[in-house]
Amino acid sequence: MDFITPDWPAPDRVKALSTCRLGGVSKGDYASLNLANHVGDNGSAVMQNRSTLVDRFQLPAKPVWLEQVHGRRVLELDEYEAPQVIQADASISRNSHAVCAVMTADCLPVLLCKEDGTAVAAVHAGWRGLLAGIVDHTVMKLAEPEKIIAWLGPAIGPGRFEVGTEVKDAYVSQHGVMEQCFQRVDREHYLADLYALARIVLLKCGVKRIYGGEYCTYNQADQFFSYRREPITGRMASLIWLQP
Repeated sequence: MDFITPDWPAPDRVKALSTCRLGGVSKGDYASLNLANHVGDNGSAVMQNRSTLVDRFQLPAKPVWLEQVHGRRVLELDEYEAPQVIQADASISRNSHAVCAVMTADCLPVLLCKEDGTAVAAVHAGWRGLLAGIVDHTVMKLAEPEKIIAWLGPAIGPGRFEVGTEVKDAYVSQHGVMEQCFQRVDREHYLADLYALARIVLLKCGVKRIYGGEYCTYNQADQFFSYRREPITGRMASLIWLQP
């Protein structure tokens, strides 16, 4: 498997996919479809991988690659001027001339679309960004959450994502119901279910149709990069765009 297409009831003009680690030219720890140029990989290999991505899926434009900082800034691609690199953790497109993209290697990619096919968004939702409100902020900008469909892409699974008490307490202080997303390991550590946390956030935002969430980037080493498993590693990408 070298890419995944969401199994969700998106309108026909909405196109989306998540890459896996296969299908590129990167070597060693970054083998083989690493799409990130900030992790120590050979720059020319990354550029070739990105070009392969555009050509293989006949993207209407090059993806807009964000400088992801685990914050809550959302970039409106209609206002974006290439070739800037923008610090943001989500992007929104409302036309067929832009491709939203986020990179992950354990963090959760969330793809969103309006049911009428008028807007799409890609969100980088690691535990910090999710806690900071990146999903909430993106949904707010899309508006009409009851008309939004969400897909949760490949992320670290609940049996592998160990966090400290401070992370669990921060979430529970926001929403008490999030207590159920943490399983105690010992006095100071818990296993966190990132998928379940994101579902709760989406539901509280008013998004009812939520799909995906069945992969584990840590366990499925043959398919996915995982920063927790291998600190020197590549990044997958989750893309979403509108066809004309």
